[in-house]
Amino acid sequence: MAWLAHYNYWIAIFLMMIGFYTVISRGNMVKQVVGINIFQTSVFILYISLSNVDGGAPPIAHEGVTLFSNPLPHVLILTAIVVGVATTALALALIVRIKEAYGTIEEDDIRHLDDIRDAAVAREDDHKESPR
Repeated sequence: MAWLAHYNYWIAIFLMMIGFYTVISRGNMVKQVVGINIFQTSVFILYISLSNVDGGAPPIAHEGVTLFSNPLPHVLILTAIVVGVATTALALALIVRIKEAYGTIEEDDIRHLDDIRDAAVAREDDHKESPR
């Protein structure tokens, strides 16, 4: 039952796999952004779990306290959360623009539309280069 003592690591691994599976198995861009956020959250949980110090006191000097918890991992995670929110906002804004340009947010449909447009541009270039 030693593996039950580290339940927080199992939760982080489980969330990582859910996020990773969502990103690689879905063609919908919004679902991929959600998967990235789930994966990112699992990394936060893992990093904070690793920084836990049993019996550690807050990093404030008191008499008789010799074991302190390091606040740096928590500060880094706070910064990562802010960056993650900004990245998510940018990704969703780009998805809105892609939806306006292509009429869909499915990767396969966008690639198909790009292939059609590339073929049309190549035909136009061939017609322009050929002498009449």
